[in-house]
Amino acid sequence: MKNFSPACERNRQPILDILLRLLPSTGTALEVASGTGQHIAHFAQHLPGWQWQPSDYAVDGFASISAWCEAGGLRNVAPPVVLDVLAPQWPTASAPGQPAITAGFDLPFDLIYCANMLHISPWATCAGLMQGAARYLAPQGRLVTYGPYLEADVPTSPGNRAFDQSLRTQNPAWGIRQLQDVVAQAAAAGLVLRERVAMPANNLLLVFGRARPHQKG
Repeated sequence: MKNFSPACERNRQPILDILLRLLPSTGTALEVASGTGQHIAHFAQHLPGWQWQPSDYAVDGFASISAWCEAGGLRNVAPPVVLDVLAPQWPTASAPGQPAITAGFDLPFDLIYCANMLHISPWATCAGLMQGAARYLAPQGRLVTYGPYLEADVPTSPGNRAFDQSLRTQNPAWGIRQLQDVVAQAAAAGLVLRERVAMPANNLLLVFGRARPHQKG
């Protein structure tokens, strides 16, 4: 059964337009917090030379991720895996019915993509995402995040102010993050902000890369 997010439907093409500009024709990609599966199915369709690995913290949405990819006839998307960004090894577990995972990802990713996670999870997940990206990104790989951010020198839109208050009311550990704090967590993991792209609906797409060459091992 396919779950549907109107926001994913609206923003998937603007995000893809940036990815098409950023990425070469082939590569390997990990999506962190795949949600409904709408993003990865759309990206995999339009970037057929890429191999895509969906993931999420819970298995509840795995059927939807698979359904979106099956509906598109996609053969370049692997089965989803359980991934807790706070864990020292990614992925955390395999999907039900899939072979058991006995080790972490054995190949680096050219792209790690994460949308709309940081503001609906505890702040510790930001450090976890950055540290995990530092472990699993290829030397020239990119971490791309998408969502709303607060910026010290940019007025916050009324919509984002209301959204932030709503999030904090639902869960005090949630909330729109300060961009400078996110960049600081990236720097602590050896990543630097390469590009900031303003997106529709007062969102940002951020592109991070390694501060210096890295060799896994």
